[in-house]
Order: sequence, then structure tokens, then C-alpha cells
Amino acid sequence: MRSLDDVNDLRTWLELAGELGEVRTLSGAHWDKEIGAASEVNYKRPSPPALLFDDIEGYRPGQRVLTASMANARRLGMTLRLGTDLDDRGLVEALRTRPNEWVENAGKYPVEAVDRGPVTENVITAADADLLAFPVPKWHENDGGRYIGTGCAVFTADPATGVLNAGAYRMQVQNGGRAASINMEAGKHGAAHVREWFAREGRAPVTASLGHDPLLLVVAGTEVPTGLSELEYAGAVLGRPVEVIRGEVTGLPIPATAEIAVEGWLYPERREQEGPFGEWTGYYSGGTEAVLTMDVERIYHRHDPILLGAPPGKPPHDYSYMRSVMKSAMIQDALVRSGLPGVEGVWAHEVGGGRQLLAVSIHQNYAGHARQAGYLTSQLPQAAYMNKFVVVVDADVDPRSLNDVMWAVCTRTDPADDIETMRQTWGSRVDPLRAPGLPPFNTRAVIDACRPWTRLKDFPRVAEASRELVDHVIRRWPDILGGAR
Repeated sequence: MRSLDDVNDLRTWLELAGELGEVRTLSGAHWDKEIGAASEVNYKRPSPPALLFDDIEGYRPGQRVLTASMANARRLGMTLRLGTDLDDRGLVEALRTRPNEWVENAGKYPVEAVDRGPVTENVITAADADLLAFPVPKWHENDGGRYIGTGCAVFTADPATGVLNAGAYRMQVQNGGRAASINMEAGKHGAAHVREWFAREGRAPVTASLGHDPLLLVVAGTEVPTGLSELEYAGAVLGRPVEVIRGEVTGLPIPATAEIAVEGWLYPERREQEGPFGEWTGYYSGGTEAVLTMDVERIYHRHDPILLGAPPGKPPHDYSYMRSVMKSAMIQDALVRSGLPGVEGVWAHEVGGGRQLLAVSIHQNYAGHARQAGYLTSQLPQAAYMNKFVVVVDADVDPRSLNDVMWAVCTRTDPADDIETMRQTWGSRVDPLRAPGLPPFNTRAVIDACRPWTRLKDFPRVAEASRELVDHVIRRWPDILGGAR
């Protein structure tokens, strides 16, 4: 069997995942909605396998699409090079302190430029560019088009410093396959780079990888500190530099082992109508608007390329589990670094897309500790975007269990005294509650679901078996109770 050290691209990732029994192949699906619907059904299964679509209708065998790449703990642990046998609890433990270490070590792993790589097996110029030569899905029934970029990594650079950014911005095929719109949130690093390029030179260079080691999707979809390259961050995870080629047109990097990549320029006036698209909130809340569009100058691809799909939708969706795990680890690290004492655990719940519902468990040390934890969490840079609810619970409550968190809310929260609201905070234009045309503010609540500080000594005892007793009965009857937690 392959080891984690052998994984250096999407294909070796797939081989190891297949050897672990984590991949299912589905043949004969149509690109028009069937790939998306089959993926959606799969996401709702317990510990869903990765789905590899082949023999896609209208395309020759070998042109494939992969979804659910990191939809369970085992494959996410494998992708983050933490191990191949982790469950949910083991993954959370293995991740503790790791994001902060990766940030600190990223500078040791500058990208390594190479003359060529697997992605240069085929290089197509603008005259022959056709993104629809690949089996690009229409993911949801009411989408406005076919989206080639969902599990993508879009690369931009700071024109002043050259620092690279990778973002997972959705890309809709335009103009019959000769162009792709790139939908960047205004507050994201990539959009800031584009604005700066426009101000300096009137255009902005962009490259995008559309199939790659899923680790690049993790780093592109996770906020890392400003000024830090996501490719260097990925290098810290891997323990070695990421190899890149330089785009023939823009000079921006492209992962050398990518399956498919595109390159071109953005211009302020070059826009196409984009959307609607099923959002990670579970709604078609973004509408349709004119979005910056790149005319494709180059397409690079391997023989028989694999498109990495990660379509959002009503949770659970393709990357909701990955985002929950990564955001949870990053928020917990940030809380500990802030000096907040007594942090026991953090979980960004999938039902809120890994952003909107955060649970924080603490050991209460002083009066006001719970509110401090809630307010601090709600505005951390790692947590602030599109956050709606922060629930603070005692250390005896598992923050990963929505059942336990809501039990604490029902039994330890006085709605009149223990729910605080904050207004005009950092929201999103995809929020279904945002009225059209209004700025993307939101309102968030901090819910104190801890035992009241003044009643810690006399608050009623919880009616459940101790952990020691639970462990004892599981050990005694493992065949019957072994799956219990």
C-alpha cells in the first residue's frame, strides 16, 4: 500500500484513498445535473466516500470528475498528512496547534519553480481554448450555467510585494467555453489584489488550478493571515516546497502537478452575467450579476484530466466537513493565542456551513468569563466572516455535538439575560436574509449557555453516567456497545 509520503498529486491521492476503500466510481452520469444530484445524495450518507465519475455522457472515458474528496475524517486526515486512520475525535486532537505551526513555518517553504510538470502535457492557446472540452457539470438544477471552478485554487499576487494568494472562488464557463467568470468576494485577499492591479496597470493577471491534490483546496478555502502565501502554507503542511510552473502569459505560478489549469487577465470593464448558483448557505441567495470575466489565454492539462469538484449547497455539502474541521482548529488556536484561559474546545458546525454557528467550551475561571469568550470568538479574524451565532458552553458539554450544545442552551440559558446581539457586523452578499441592494452587514448573537457563575455550587447535577462508567461498560460489552461514544 502507498504511504502518505508517496502522495504528491491528485492521482497518487486517489490511489491511496482507493487502497483504503474510500473511493467509489460511478459510470455513465450526465454532466447536466446528474453528477451534482448524485454527489448531493452521497454527502448525506454517514462518512460519505469520495465519488469518482467516469464515462460521463458526451465525453470519452478517462475524463473524470471527483467529488466528496474530504467529506470524512479519514480522507481529510490523509489530505492534511496527519494519518490515514483518524476518526472525528482523533482528527480534532491531531489538528490542535497545527494551523498555527503551519503559519509559523510557511516561510521555510517557498515555492520551487520548475520548467515543466505533468500539467504541461497539453498546452492550448487562446485560439483553440474550449473549457467545455472537459465534462464541466451543471451542479444544481437552477444554476445559471456550468461551473468549472468549485474545487479550484485561483491565484493572484500583490502587485507591490509579489506575495501570492490562492482563493477558492467559483468560476462559471462563459462564451461557449472561451472564458470564465471569477466570482470574488469584495473582502477577500484576491479581490484586493485585483483592485490594486487595476489601479496600477488597468488589468490583473490570474491563474487557476481546477484539479489538484485536495490540500490545495483546503488552503485556498481557509483564511490564512494577510501577507502569507497559501502555497507556502501548503508547503508547511507537506514538509516540502510546492513545485510550480510559471504561466506563459502572466508569469503567475501554476501547481506543476495540477490536472487542469487556466490563465488570463481580468479587466475592469470585462464582465459577464454570472449565476444564480446554489450557495453554501443552502439557498440561491447570490442572484445574478455582472462578474469579472477572464478570456482564456492558455489551458494547461494532463492527459485524461480529473476535475476536482466541490459544489456548495444545503449542508452537508462537499466541503462543509472540511471547513468545519479547519475553522474549528484555527479558531481554537486563535483563542488560546489571545490569552483567553480555560479553552476546552471549539466546533464550527456543518449545519452553519462551518461559519454561522460556533460552539466554544470553557472551564469557567471568573465572573464574566463566558461572555468574554463569546464576544472574543465572534470577532476573531478567523471567525468573524458571516458568523451568526456563538454559543459558549461549559467544559462538560461536547461542542461538536449539536444535541449537547442545544441541550445546554435549553437548560442553562435564560433568554432574557443570556443572549447578547451585535449589529452591523461582517456579513456576506450570499446571506439569504440580506435585502437586495443593501450592504452585506449582518447581526450576530452571543449565547451564554454556561451554568450561571453565581450558581456553580448549587446548580443541579447532570443526570448521566460518568465517563469512567461509560468506558467500563463499553469495555465489558464491546460487540454491542463498541460504537457508542
